[in-house]
Amino acid sequence: MANQPQQLTLAPPRTYSRTEFAALRARVQGVPIGKITRLYFDSDTTPYAEDPEQLEQFLRAMRDDLVQLAILHGSSVLADHLRASIAKHGSARLATVTLQMVERASTLAVAAPQAKHAVSLWFRPLIARHLSAAGIGTLGDLVAWANRRGGSWWRSVPRIGFGRARVIVAWLRRHVDTLGVTVAADVDDSAPLVTQGECRVIGPPGRTSGASGQLAPLERMALPHALTGEHGTNRLPAFPYIRARHDLDAIRTYLAGYAGQAATQRAYMRELERLMLWAIVERGVALSSLTVEDCEAYKAFLAAPADAFTGPRVSRTSERWRPFAPAGLSPDSQRYAVRAIRAAFDWLVDVRYLAGNPWRAVRDPRTVKRAQKMKIDRALPIDLWTRLRVFLADRGDSAALQAARWRAARALLLLMGDSGLRVAEAAMVSRAALEWLPADGDVPPTWLLGVVGKGDKERFVPVSEECIVALHAHWRDRGLDFDAPAASAALVGPLVIPRTTKARKKFGLDPSEEGATTVPLQKGYSVRGARGLSHWAMCQVLEQLPDLSESERRHLARTSPHALRHTFGTQSVAADMPLDVVQRILGHASLQTTTTYVTAERRRMRAEGAKYHARLIRSGSK
Repeated sequence: MANQPQQLTLAPPRTYSRTEFAALRARVQGVPIGKITRLYFDSDTTPYAEDPEQLEQFLRAMRDDLVQLAILHGSSVLADHLRASIAKHGSARLATVTLQMVERASTLAVAAPQAKHAVSLWFRPLIARHLSAAGIGTLGDLVAWANRRGGSWWRSVPRIGFGRARVIVAWLRRHVDTLGVTVAADVDDSAPLVTQGECRVIGPPGRTSGASGQLAPLERMALPHALTGEHGTNRLPAFPYIRARHDLDAIRTYLAGYAGQAATQRAYMRELERLMLWAIVERGVALSSLTVEDCEAYKAFLAAPADAFTGPRVSRTSERWRPFAPAGLSPDSQRYAVRAIRAAFDWLVDVRYLAGNPWRAVRDPRTVKRAQKMKIDRALPIDLWTRLRVFLADRGDSAALQAARWRAARALLLLMGDSGLRVAEAAMVSRAALEWLPADGDVPPTWLLGVVGKGDKERFVPVSEECIVALHAHWRDRGLDFDAPAASAALVGPLVIPRTTKARKKFGLDPSEEGATTVPLQKGYSVRGARGLSHWAMCQVLEQLPDLSESERRHLARTSPHALRHTFGTQSVAADMPLDVVQRILGHASLQTTTTYVTAERRRMRAEGAKYHARLIRSGSK
């Protein structure tokens, strides 16, 4: 056997990424190894943060590899110079200029990007962290993300602005051959925004000349002239009470009546723009010409929207925006849509824009009446809620890079979990609504927060001392004084203003100015931003909270912001707080809704009692 020829398999040559080349250049220029670790390598995916010596060894090995490739493939002058340096010093001494020559000669060492590669391998840690926080782990994930969302894909990734997005997309297209996945043609490098005065015409393809069939939201909608409703068959010609010339004007006038109720206005706008898009594109009829048959057809459409009307959630400025989510509408949502549209048409009749309401002859979609609609089973058990609070405090007190974000998350989660606030209420409430009340007999000093909830009803909720401590720390991060007499900023708000035009306008900054993005921030999170912060915190907790059982892990995975409100309701009932007090704090219109928490607490008591009795039986049988 020993004398027989044996096949020798050589290992493939070591390849290096762009990040590793940048780290080597910094080391040759004398940058300390600790700083290189922070600048170029993600602590979550590499061991270099805890062991800088390992990075030092890696860079030395990389340098030697590149030198050997340069000797094999470079010029004879460069090869002689490198051999002489190795003979004199034991290893090649490289200056900045020499390193550039070595890199050019060692092109075989450059790694080719592949779809399975982590984003941290090819992008700076700052950008890689932002992408990873949005769930983009690999280059393949990044291409899929951009293809799903189109030209404004970067808007759903925090801190990735238009400029960075353009560079990233251009880089992905340059490496399409090795990635094996292609960035869609409509993911433009150019600005995907639509200016305020620009509209997109919609219409039934093939029916109306000039109609492109492109779906667009209400604020960018322009209709074919024949379908504007200016001469709709259901129009009332005798002295209308509004000056609307056509259907779009009438709908916008109706929505303007809800200017002080943002959530209601958004919900009604969503239902009316869906109906208008369907009427024009699918039915080829103006809104003011709908008949009962048209309304019944739309009710059926709500149960199964056409594929052309569905798509993932993207910015309303994106050409990929669609009025329906891929999963369609639940029966309850279908019922809500019909009722919202019927109410809008009633108003149009009342102001004498329409002669009659065809939706009056349409019955609501049938739905199953649920005995218990609130998903109170998602409330956190007291022991898990206690551990989560301790973990949030520890992460906020640490010296981690995202400690300030942890402090913001802690303040937000405690507002919902200790005071029973809805996520929209926690996002919008301001410091001016928070009042400190001194002790009064047996009543200790208390912080009381005034909240305007559903139906514009004001209520007052207690705020825990732990939450006040969290708010103090969060305000210091924002550069604000929590105890200032005239403090009126939002209780919880973002720490950094993104460089997007929309974000800078929201915070009262000139979008054209290149100013600092870390300034004292008075405004709070949007509801979507607050949900995003809560979701990020729960994902991090799942990864980092030690000794989680499988049951606890599943419970945390489905914990939403509203589950924290249920946590307050369940735990306050368990602490024997009177039901009428719980009702007032939570803002329930009916005491029957609050008694649901009593049912949940009794079920939990029965389950725990059964476990205890079963344990006694097992112990006695031994």
